[in-house]
Amino acid sequence: MRVFGVDPGLTRCGFGVVDGGAGRTVRHVAVDVVRTPADEELARRLLQLSDAVEEWLDKYQPQVVAIERVFSQHNVRTAMGTAQAGGVVALAAARRDLPVAFHTPSEVKAAVTGSGKADKAQVTAMVTKLLGLKTAPKPADAADALALAICHLWRAPMRTRLQEAQARAAALAKTHQARLASALQAQNGRNAR
Repeated sequence: MRVFGVDPGLTRCGFGVVDGGAGRTVRHVAVDVVRTPADEELARRLLQLSDAVEEWLDKYQPQVVAIERVFSQHNVRTAMGTAQAGGVVALAAARRDLPVAFHTPSEVKAAVTGSGKADKAQVTAMVTKLLGLKTAPKPADAADALALAICHLWRAPMRTRLQEAQARAAALAKTHQARLASALQAQNGRNAR
């Protein structure tokens, strides 16, 4: 499976593409950071980001897009820009009928380093090691995008199994409730005689 990981941001937006193989094998395909000028009008910045996303989707043909979920931040302006950038990416994926998964920062850190409280240096070091890169991806947004892709590759099978189990449980519960209702109806019919 090929995953396009995105660490959203308006000033710096990390893009990373990773292929997953059997087990937990992962292979680096591409990584970069798209930058938009802070003094540019918001709509123009979002358009530049949208164009870059479309280019990457065309070039790398991912099967799924993994985006970092906007986390509570003290700076509302930064959180808004991050959310807007993530929305642009999700919209581009939806236009192509690509599934979009959102992962929290702590979920990504835990998947890649084993600790949801890992710092950026630890995430970068593990991404570099896991992908067998000669040099660490820089800036941190690039490493975070690759970490998002890896996280999705490793967590998606578990999520799928959980959703399937929940669907089976719901179907069993529905069947059980129908049997109970039928039995109660039969009992009430016997009691009425």
